[in-house]
Amino acid sequence: MFVQMSSFSIKDKCYQTWHAFEREVLAKNIDRKMTLTIDLVILFLCLGVAYPGVTGIFMDKLASKKLCADEECAYTISLARAEDDYNAPDCRFINIKKGQLIYVYSKLVKEREAGEFWAGSVYGEQYEDQMGTVGYFPSSLVSEQYVYQEANKTIPTTAIDFFCE
Repeated sequence: MFVQMSSFSIKDKCYQTWHAFEREVLAKNIDRKMTLTIDLVILFLCLGVAYPGVTGIFMDKLASKKLCADEECAYTISLARAEDDYNAPDCRFINIKKGQLIYVYSKLVKEREAGEFWAGSVYGEQYEDQMGTVGYFPSSLVSEQYVYQEANKTIPTTAIDFFCE
């Protein structure tokens, strides 16, 4: 999540720089050919900085809405304990082991025949290799141990919610 926010701030800064340059060009009547060349250089530099080596795939959406504690889905809703093992079928999901603690960040709103999934990350020193990885898991396989905040904000999901690196 922090990488996304910093990428967006870098992207915004690039756009601001680009637009400031274009305003200056228009004000000074600089040659259009030279302007186009400089525009392209700025664009390529910005893309390289804002999206350095980002590769991945957008997967199918699991739901069109999610419940969160805040508008950005950044705050932890609850702490849950896995009641059974779960092997992730693809990169949108996380593996969980029975007894493992999981921070819950959002709860997908169930649609039609789809299962109910929550998004979270595992917790605990013995799972250091997985800590910080956020993914989905079936809500039926966990029990909430502690609720930090109510998930009372309904927010539309976006393609980035189901992006896999």
